[in-house]
Amino acid sequence: MAIDNKKNGLNRCPHCGSTDTTLDVKSGDLRCNFCRSHFKGNKVNSYGGVENLKGDIVGDGAGDIIPDEKVILTLKCPACGAEVVINTDEVTSARCHWCRHNLSVNEKMPNGAVPDLVLPFQTEKKVAEEKIDEFVGKRKFFAHPTFTKEFSSENVMGVYLPYMVVDVNAHASLSGEAEHLVRRYTVGSGNSQRTYYDADAYAVSRDFDLLIDDLTIESSEDKLKQDLKVNTNNVINAIMPFDTDNCVAWNPSYLRGYASEKRDTNISELKPAVEIQSKDIARYQARKTMDFYDRGAKWESESLEIKGTSWKAAYLPVWLYSYYQKDKDLLHYVAVNARTGETMGSVPINKTRLMLVSAIIEIIGIVIGWYWFKFWIGVDTDEDNPALMGLLGFTPGFIFYWWQTNRYRNMSARHLHEKDTKSEAKNMKKTDTLKEHRKRLSQSRIQGENGNSVQGVLAKNGEKMMGEKMANYLGLGRMVGSTPSQTPAGQETIMDAQKAKKTSNTIVTIIVVIAILFFLMAILGS
Repeated sequence: MAIDNKKNGLNRCPHCGSTDTTLDVKSGDLRCNFCRSHFKGNKVNSYGGVENLKGDIVGDGAGDIIPDEKVILTLKCPACGAEVVINTDEVTSARCHWCRHNLSVNEKMPNGAVPDLVLPFQTEKKVAEEKIDEFVGKRKFFAHPTFTKEFSSENVMGVYLPYMVVDVNAHASLSGEAEHLVRRYTVGSGNSQRTYYDADAYAVSRDFDLLIDDLTIESSEDKLKQDLKVNTNNVINAIMPFDTDNCVAWNPSYLRGYASEKRDTNISELKPAVEIQSKDIARYQARKTMDFYDRGAKWESESLEIKGTSWKAAYLPVWLYSYYQKDKDLLHYVAVNARTGETMGSVPINKTRLMLVSAIIEIIGIVIGWYWFKFWIGVDTDEDNPALMGLLGFTPGFIFYWWQTNRYRNMSARHLHEKDTKSEAKNMKKTDTLKEHRKRLSQSRIQGENGNSVQGVLAKNGEKMMGEKMANYLGLGRMVGSTPSQTPAGQETIMDAQKAKKTSNTIVTIIVVIAILFFLMAILGS
């Protein structure tokens, strides 16, 4: 998607000339409140496709924010001459309180307040409330009692959040090695049994042109902060993608009845995120050509040359329910994509109840595991004795605790930008050369695998839930630069991580001690 420069002006009804227009959610059209006619917003023009991009093309609304402009502005109504004062931190459109004329604030507001594009609301508030009720309703049992008491989906707000919609014309080159499984076999028996793998190792490379259409990045500094200790912004990120192809040229009439948040970041601040996510997309495109390598790939060299980009500031619609958990100083969100209905959220957890139920499940697992072990250890069989499967009784409580925590908080939820963003690999050049036959490998995947890794914003949340290796294997990936720096902020992050780890270890220790005690009781009782 691309736009031409435009002249900002009054947005009038094409039938009667009135500026008193509002969005009709059901049709997606603008409705004139004077003559009752419906009309569509101005479509966005294209300038020839992503492959023609060279350099940075910046839309009118995506330019750098002018820091010294005041956000309190006085506008003069061109219809009756009245003066109207607005705060652009709170609103991005104004209406004359005398003649009801919708004021053209476009030329008056600083860059960042007026976007290039707007995607109208398509989901009604009632539908959003139902989706939020359904989402929270499935998570009531372990929900924090205060949250359960205070929750009301009627408090949901329709808000236009600021994003940058970016097209990227780039060239990607990746090289490394990949493995194809030849044979899987076991050696030994009983406790000494081991599984080994034989594989063919290949030197591989992928070189191609990468075209990315409408990569969507949050452009609010607050929403870019992905700190699970103080907010749940990741759930807002997770309701993407939006159908940005249906964006229309900016018109303040679409905002009437909804809140909006002003962009407060510049392109220079967002470029690193765009480059990282573009590399993720390149890695994903390369992966689609490597089905043969069932043991994975290890890229040793990756490069992305960006030839051209286009940047458009956009307002995208979200139904947002927020809840502040005082005892944890944590802000929870439940968000609904107001175009697709995609819903994601975070619900405060009653940790006491969850730990108690997890402990009970752990105890039951230990008892069952013990009797399983006791039964099979005494069975005389020439086949592999499944007695050691009884040790699985030590795991169900931990698995249940992790599963419910992720289900309620959704800390690993994120926008799958590498998969959901429209992209295309052109002029693909592939090299696959057999290097060697590898025998008796002990791991089921290639060592150093990073073919599935995702390094973009929010990928670190996957690591917090399941560990770096598992997150990488599932495509949740690691966060580039995730190792805290030695700056004061970095030291604070290290201290926070150590504190969280200490708390987690304490919880695990308590559960393990309870499990061991009941395990010993089961043994003594037998």
